[in-house]
Amino acid sequence: MKIFFDLLPIILFFASFKWAEGHKDLVAHWMTQHLGFAVSGGAVGVTEAPVLLATVVVIAATLLQVVVLKAMRKPVDKMLWAGLVIVVVLGGLTLWFHDETFIKWKPTVIYWLMSLGFLVTEIVLGRKMLAQMMGGQIEAPDAVWRTLGWAWVLFFASMGVLNLWVAFNFPLDTWVSFKMWGSLGFTLVFTLAQGLYLSRHMVPEENSKAD
Repeated sequence: MKIFFDLLPIILFFASFKWAEGHKDLVAHWMTQHLGFAVSGGAVGVTEAPVLLATVVVIAATLLQVVVLKAMRKPVDKMLWAGLVIVVVLGGLTLWFHDETFIKWKPTVIYWLMSLGFLVTEIVLGRKMLAQMMGGQIEAPDAVWRTLGWAWVLFFASMGVLNLWVAFNFPLDTWVSFKMWGSLGFTLVFTLAQGLYLSRHMVPEENSKAD
């Protein structure tokens, strides 16, 4: 359930873009009528309508995540706050200037912030955030956690670069599909690789129960 909640903005961005591609005239008319104040010139063109609608949807979905967590009195992760600020700023610029360039940068900014976060916490401060996330199930030397920390730093940095390469070298619909399936696929493969790397350091079940 939490995975679906975390992925909700990406799923809705993808779904709304794909739907709008088949209803461009309707979307352009609706956005001009109801959201014309948010775009320069007050009118949304047919060509840009799908990505502008998807941008509005992803802003609303990210805001909804924060509202739901607050209503349930649950803590809002710092990355979610950062993501909300970034999507509002870059999404707002996309809408106003009728230019998807800004929203294309959003995943890269998020990835690079996460890369920086791992660099600071795992490498510079040595807080072993990854070890804490494992809930004590892994007993590994400091060198292992440091190596894994560098792996996450490089992974997120590389994903940021890859997003830009796809965004500015392929058609818009290709980037939207990559944002949904490619990013998820690479993250899944990397996470599985991490699991294999750490599997030899798993705490035996009987020891874990004894603790």
